[in-house]
Amino acid sequence: MDAILIDMFHLALPWGEKVLRPVVVYAFLVIGLRLAGKRELAQLNPLDLIVLLTLSNTVQNAIIGDDNSVTGGLIGATTLLAMNYVVVRFLYRHSSIEQLVEGHSVTLVQNGEVLHPSCAREFITTEELESAARRQGLESLNAVKTAILEPGGTLTFIPKMPTAETRRHNRLMHRLDDIARDLQAVKAAIRP
Repeated sequence: MDAILIDMFHLALPWGEKVLRPVVVYAFLVIGLRLAGKRELAQLNPLDLIVLLTLSNTVQNAIIGDDNSVTGGLIGATTLLAMNYVVVRFLYRHSSIEQLVEGHSVTLVQNGEVLHPSCAREFITTEELESAARRQGLESLNAVKTAILEPGGTLTFIPKMPTAETRRHNRLMHRLDDIARDLQAVKAAIRP
């Protein structure tokens, strides 16, 4: 039983190295994903997903080294979580650095026209844009007024015409406003 516990919890590497490895890998991934572009974050196609999954597997050994102990894994995971906590809080307070790390939004469709140079810079094809628009309930890019690739990698579509759901929501809101006015009028009539 002692051998099992020793194998599970004895560190094969020094504590400092166990903490430093995830910090270095975290910094590398932040820089690498920033340089690779927002497309990698959006997971727009299966190839991007494959890259992200294999990337995580590739850096695993760099984080844990020759140590497969539970303690080593917990130290690595805790360091990654702590590092992320610190970086996110820091970036929240420093918006100019956040923009440097995350980038800025990129308009891909403006006034219904696909901006091919912007799409080419982000390595997004028209077919991928059309697919993303359909996932958001738009029939085609013809229905899109503006499409924006956000810093986090999501695509935001602003339709030329309000969708059926938006029109229904607006009608309901107008009805609620009418009811509120009627209620105010009734309250005013009841007061002496």
